[in-house]
Amino acid sequence: MSPAKLSIKSAAFVCILFASHMLQAQQLYPSPEEVIQIPAATATNSHPATTPATIQEVSNSHILGKIPDGTTPPQAAPMPKLAIASQDVLQTTTHLQGGRTITIHEIKAIPLPSPPLPVLKQMNTAADNTYSKKITEYRAAHPKSDLLIFGATVFRSSGSPARTLVRYWPQGRGESITFWSSADFALIAGGINSFVDTSADTHHIFMACSTIDIDQMTARMASKGRQYATPEMPEFPEGKVTFTVTGGQASAEDLIPIQSLHDLYDKECARLRAAYEGREQARIAREALLKAHPPQPKDITLNFWRSEKPASKEQGGSAR
Repeated sequence: MSPAKLSIKSAAFVCILFASHMLQAQQLYPSPEEVIQIPAATATNSHPATTPATIQEVSNSHILGKIPDGTTPPQAAPMPKLAIASQDVLQTTTHLQGGRTITIHEIKAIPLPSPPLPVLKQMNTAADNTYSKKITEYRAAHPKSDLLIFGATVFRSSGSPARTLVRYWPQGRGESITFWSSADFALIAGGINSFVDTSADTHHIFMACSTIDIDQMTARMASKGRQYATPEMPEFPEGKVTFTVTGGQASAEDLIPIQSLHDLYDKECARLRAAYEGREQARIAREALLKAHPPQPKDITLNFWRSEKPASKEQGGSAR
């Protein structure tokens, strides 16, 4: 498959993913009978007939690691270059592609150490049982760690606070949970990578986040003679951020990390917003730099060797 076809397919996949997320954002608006308000320190299941389950007040939840703020990280040391003597080059071919020269050298085989022999495990049932018991006891006594998978669409408009439609996939569940939030999830995306909740469990965040400017979208649709259907958003009280579950079966355990994330948003909002603005400034500066100084294609040199059978021990290596 050519690089051009691969790039087109990759771009198509990204477009399909984005279109799917936008469709979710426009299809999952809450109806009055589905909406369930989640106060700042309590949570309920998404079905009114169930008994509300109280979530503990935030006590020890905190963000793990630094909040990325757009600061350029220190550059890693350059990788050492492989030096190939001219007499070890058996054949050379060149290709011109995209304004650069790709040089391919077939070289003499480089001896590499043989892979280690597999270690045969000695069967010891008693030791295995003891080890399994210790692992079980350790897991029971220590907090768990999992991955929180979110798809978020942030809606913004002039004169109104941001509102976010979120789809959340709890691990080990085949279905998702949908909720509206008064928090701006653009501040969380790229700002909080890992955190500890009120149960002392660790969570790592994987989020696809997009932003819709309602004013711009309305003007764009009007210029084409069409009307933008602004999503119906639930009313949220002023003060601490809250969320409203609008779809899916949400248990109290499912909502603990969501509530903790909102508590952290309130607690660290100033830092999250400053870091977000720093990332945006860095992004704008980076785009301007690339526009003023577009990267030029660089020549590439590839080295390879052939081996029809494994090298003998006398040759000091095995085939690669």
